Amino acid sequence: MKRIRKIQSVVTGSRQKDGAGVRLVRVLGPAQTKDFDPFLMLDAFDSKNPDDYIRGFPWHPHRGIETVTYLISGDIEHGDSLGNKGNILDGGCQWMTAGSGIIHQEMPQASPRMLGLQLWVNLPRKNKMAPPRYRDLDKTRIPRVEEPGGSVGVIAGSYGVTRGATEGDYVKVQLLDVVLKPGVAWTTPVDEKSTLFIYIVEGQGQFEGTGSPVESHRAVLFGDGDEFAVTAGKEGIRFILFAGRPLREPIAWGGPIVMNTQEELDQAFEELDQGTFIALVDADLRAASDLQEGASPVTDPLP
Repeated sequence: MKRIRKIQSVVTGSRQKDGAGVRLVRVLGPAQTKDFDPFLMLDAFDSKNPDDYIRGFPWHPHRGIETVTYLISGDIEHGDSLGNKGNILDGGCQWMTAGSGIIHQEMPQASPRMLGLQLWVNLPRKNKMAPPRYRDLDKTRIPRVEEPGGSVGVIAGSYGVTRGATEGDYVKVQLLDVVLKPGVAWTTPVDEKSTLFIYIVEGQGQFEGTGSPVESHRAVLFGDGDEFAVTAGKEGIRFILFAGRPLREPIAWGGPIVMNTQEELDQAFEELDQGTFIALVDADLRAASDLQEGASPVTDPLP
């Protein structure tokens, strides 16, 4: 018998500035790691004012995580210490495995609307120091399944017989971009062992066991079950569905680095100070080993 997942909690997050002054909403952070395991952080951004984001995220390091940047609308220029560079554009996704260490920058460009999110996925203890890897998943690589009641973009994992562009190397993750017309009821089977939550980008939805709809710009965590169900509100709904099995491992978190112990965290920052965090591949990135003085996201712990 199918068990539809019921709402466990609703999180709105808080407005913050990060990077060199980017205005965003930190939906999930350190306070939510236990309930949302293996997902560590979710930042959401939605602005038509370039002053909110144009200062970007200058060169900064990561270790021990995967970062997933999904852009519904906008343009983000990026580069990293592996030599990758390019732009994330409308409907595209950057999937980066920081692993043992990477230094990169993300610089949003002025656009009619900057709408998207960045997710941090924790890496298991045994894979924290895996080789760094980068995937550029443009819109053409992300299949979208058209249905009578809406459409489903399969960013990672699978939806029915449709497989996404990736699923993650170390934590198998399902990411779906779901758009439903007003009043449409939609269900999908889900891994009963996974942590599952959604972030509502636009519109509102009604869920199992709730008396009133949940509005946009909220993360909704669901309890146990093997099926997810939603009924779109009067204006329809667009949400991103996230699912992945929890790691249940200790977390030591300092700014852009997430390890299992304080000793591992201390070692990472010592390597940053000594310039041995990564093997730099480009002379232009040597300034990044000094963390570009004033680039706050590198050394400041998350609030």
